[in-house]
Amino acid sequence: MKNICIGFMVLIILLSAIMVFGGTSDVIINGRKVSNAEIEAIVSQFGMSGQVTIPPGTYWYDDISGLWGMQGGPTVGQVWPGLDLGGPLQADASGGGTQVFINGRELHPREVDYLRGLFGYVLAGRYWLNAMGIGGYEGGPPLFNIYQAARNKPKSDGYGYTRRTPFGSTGGDGNCSYYLHPSGSSVMNCN
Repeated sequence: MKNICIGFMVLIILLSAIMVFGGTSDVIINGRKVSNAEIEAIVSQFGMSGQVTIPPGTYWYDDISGLWGMQGGPTVGQVWPGLDLGGPLQADASGGGTQVFINGRELHPREVDYLRGLFGYVLAGRYWLNAMGIGGYEGGPPLFNIYQAARNKPKSDGYGYTRRTPFGSTGGDGNCSYYLHPSGSSVMNCN
């Protein structure tokens, strides 16, 4: 009986050591199980060893923009880009169905709705996006800045909105809308 107890204790210690020193975790990123050692190596690069834990789950990670989310879902955050985490990002990581791709991932419908709120419309297509929120069509020059658009997003107080851009200002009150060009010319449209 004593040998069985000792054997059981050794087994528990070995399993614990595997989990702490390089065993696999219950974290899957881009379809690949990530070990505790891999996670710890990345976290320690930023001086946060022992301070960050990744809850068990299945995630996607875009190593170009640093965006991440739960498998099948929209973006929920951003971390440092270029981390060696998991496998390659899959096109269907966010569920898809929108025909709008950023860095190879088809966006979730909620992400497209958010972008539509920022820009007014979103064209189906393939885009690139870097960690600073700057993006454009795949292989093309920069065309937009998501972070800048979010900062300039119209704020409605129930009476109307105003949006200022380098190309002029727009606004409205629900009945009338306007565009004011930086040169001073303007257009107004009322219902």
